[in-house]
Amino acid sequence: MDQITFLIILILNICQSYSGLSRPNILIIVVDDLRPTLGCYGSEHLITPNIDNLASRSVVFNKAYVQQALCGPSRTSFLTSRRPDTTRLYDFYSYWRNAAGNFTTLPQHFKENGYVAQSVGKVFHPGIASNYTDDYPYSWSFPAYHPPTEQYKMAKVCPDPDGKKYMNLVCPVSVSEQPGGSLPDIQITQFATHFLKTMSSNRSSPFFLAVGYHKPHIPLKYPKEFIDLYPLDEISLARHHTYPLDLPLVAWNPWTDLRRRHDVEQLNLTFPFGPVTDKFQLLIRQSYYAATSYMDSQVGLLLSALEKNGFANNTIVMFVGDHGWSLGEHQEWSKYSNFEVAVRVPLMFYVPGLTSLYADDLFKYTNPLYSKRNKLQTRRSDSLGQELYSLWFHQNISSLKEEYKDLSYPTSKEELSKLQYTEQFSKSNKRKIVTKTGGTLFSEALVELVDIFSTLSELAGLKVPPTCPVDSHKVLLCSEGTSLVPVLKNISAPYRADSFHWKKESLHWKNAVFSQYPRPSVEPKANSDKPHLKDIRIMGYSMRTDQYRYTEWVGFDPSVFRMDWSKLFGVELYLHDSDPAEINNVAYLPRFSELRSFLSAGLRKGWRHALPT
Repeated sequence: MDQITFLIILILNICQSYSGLSRPNILIIVVDDLRPTLGCYGSEHLITPNIDNLASRSVVFNKAYVQQALCGPSRTSFLTSRRPDTTRLYDFYSYWRNAAGNFTTLPQHFKENGYVAQSVGKVFHPGIASNYTDDYPYSWSFPAYHPPTEQYKMAKVCPDPDGKKYMNLVCPVSVSEQPGGSLPDIQITQFATHFLKTMSSNRSSPFFLAVGYHKPHIPLKYPKEFIDLYPLDEISLARHHTYPLDLPLVAWNPWTDLRRRHDVEQLNLTFPFGPVTDKFQLLIRQSYYAATSYMDSQVGLLLSALEKNGFANNTIVMFVGDHGWSLGEHQEWSKYSNFEVAVRVPLMFYVPGLTSLYADDLFKYTNPLYSKRNKLQTRRSDSLGQELYSLWFHQNISSLKEEYKDLSYPTSKEELSKLQYTEQFSKSNKRKIVTKTGGTLFSEALVELVDIFSTLSELAGLKVPPTCPVDSHKVLLCSEGTSLVPVLKNISAPYRADSFHWKKESLHWKNAVFSQYPRPSVEPKANSDKPHLKDIRIMGYSMRTDQYRYTEWVGFDPSVFRMDWSKLFGVELYLHDSDPAEINNVAYLPRFSELRSFLSAGLRKGWRHALPT
């Protein structure tokens, strides 16, 4: 009996006591450091045909926000549906089950309801943040798969003009010349494809498959042919790429992760502001785009495998970024902030029969390069993936056996009373929640990644976690988010197959969404981007409404996880109707004092007072 056959038998044994045939499968695709710079989000120069195809049959959220712009805290937050102040994870260096509570996770919830749950690539943040096991066996039916080539993330594998290889930031490569002859995201796709092939032989139980792609996370390492999609003379600098005059010092992140790379070191940039030279800014932006298209190609192969194995019409697909990434805006790079570019992410849901009545040709792979070389590589992937799958299986067999946007502003109380966002978080306000652009449905509802848990649960017919109490550290299953199913249904209801007609709908929804970021000090330091818990002295709490982003940087005591609103180290207020790039901080202008006080009260009341009714 070969190993794949034996795995099928194990899966059948695990699932034989469940009757989940009528439940949909779940595929979630999580992408590292991905801002909404995609074709389907209006970025016309980006070549992302496969994600765009998925978007064309999905509800795409235009205002989706993370709770913290850092991989570990963000992933732990949306996979437990708890905010960082509840998970007590603001860095990478603790495990929430030990530090905060034995919270039920999203995959765990599905696993405990008869789903075969498999993690492939970066889903939970690896290391101590997920107990060095990606939270196995709690969250997964089998050990998580990490590609062998992942170990070369910090290796000197990037070719330089001098003929040597370095640990560079900008790193187009020849795949065949890389250690292991491959790249992590390629191996992730191959493994996930073979999981789907295996599950196609076992339809007695639904699956929960989570696939986490690494790119465009740094290093910007990708097959060199993708750089040809973006000629350097067609790349431009960020529109606002200088330090904003009114930005509080505490809000600045010095992008230390980039400074560790050889090619950045050679620029001899001053700490903490730089700036990066114009020429190198263009190179970074070019490679970020190329890495994004590379990732899109892998998403296409994965979705094609979903269709090939007969799952396109009974699988809910969710696509999300774990946080955004600055590409020179505000003179900033990377994440580590509360700016819109750091906390806004792409989020879309494909739900068969709801967001689309059919899936024909939805998951047909589209090669961004249209090259014969890539097609040949695709044909070879089956045998390569089989080898990876078998190797992983052999290494984990014992575990398998054991555990189966002119500044317009209000100037009077009368005008304040007309704001969409009210002091009482008005429950009677209706908002436009859907627009149509290029054939893709966009929801304009304010949503957060903590909403994902409840949304997928409701879509699958599982118990929807109740809203968490104020102190939920001993509550196993609850949510600090809200199911998005009412939004999905509201958008989808006007659809008529005979005329393909959509109409704009309104719905009572959230008045605001919330993000946060810690700092060790007011002045930028070497650890400002990623302070350890013991070093955190300031927490930046940020609230995004339809019209504004408002942030207060306040005192924080890490020993008791408590903020001190009386200690104020910086305030930011951006008017999105006139300043969508968040360049002009108007918080300190006298004419905005009343608005500032108004928004401050809302921020301090918190997320519970912004929930929909």
